[in-house]
Amino acid sequence: MASHTDSTDPSALPTPATPAGREGLDALLSHPDRALIGLDFDGTLAPIVPDPEQARAHPDAVPALAALAPKVAAVAVVTGRPAGVAVRHGGFAGVPGLEHLVVLGHYGAERWDAVTGTVTAPAPHPGVAAARAELPGLLDRFGAWQGTWIEEKGGRAVAVHTRRAADPQAAFEALREPLTDLATRHGLVVEPGRMVLELRPPGMDKGVALMEYAREIGAGAVLYAGDDLGDLAAFTAVDKLRATGTPGLLVCSGSEEVTELRERADVVTDGPPGVVRLLHALAARLP
Repeated sequence: MASHTDSTDPSALPTPATPAGREGLDALLSHPDRALIGLDFDGTLAPIVPDPEQARAHPDAVPALAALAPKVAAVAVVTGRPAGVAVRHGGFAGVPGLEHLVVLGHYGAERWDAVTGTVTAPAPHPGVAAARAELPGLLDRFGAWQGTWIEEKGGRAVAVHTRRAADPQAAFEALREPLTDLATRHGLVVEPGRMVLELRPPGMDKGVALMEYAREIGAGAVLYAGDDLGDLAAFTAVDKLRATGTPGLLVCSGSEEVTELRERADVVTDGPPGVVRLLHALAARLP
């Protein structure tokens, strides 16, 4: 059972539920100059909302990150959103203390560096546009148009949300197979999330993005916090790093919708407010 961050002391750190988690936290506290803090955006730094375009970082998220970032090797936001959208919705640009923040968008296919303020990315996969053109007809054929909606992701991915449907879980399950077939025909993969199915190019996921960035900076310890099915790949990456000698800490931004993530976590917080408290507590403990 993962430990929970439920202390009334804002500077208190949780005791991770596993030996590997305790080793990861100890390494982070002992050698913060080699520590990488990796964070999902939606559901971790920002509360989940019915309309993804209205998602914004928790009010205390940026102050917490700005307090922590100068004390560790690196902070990276790893998200399925376009990098530029996460930067805008997070309010990350031009913040003192976040001069070296990196946002790895589209599961690492895009990268925004605060030091330059620019996004670098490969050309969009042609299958995304082709699949997007077929989505309205597909949703109509399966009787799933009512209550679902399509989210554009800058031409690099497209997502179908079911949270507003009369039965969100039933709509999610009904669409999973036909959307997988559609993705396969156009050389894409389906990434399931919390009442959302995203069609995107293969080859990148949050685990690949986190692992590559950890190796790039020579991280000596890694903390990763997430809340969704897409974060399982990042959890697996931390497990692989642990197996090769790099301590890690797995944090679940508490979600009853993704029990597998909770079960694998060393620490469970009460959603974004708990993640923010954890970040503040780490900043307070580090020199």
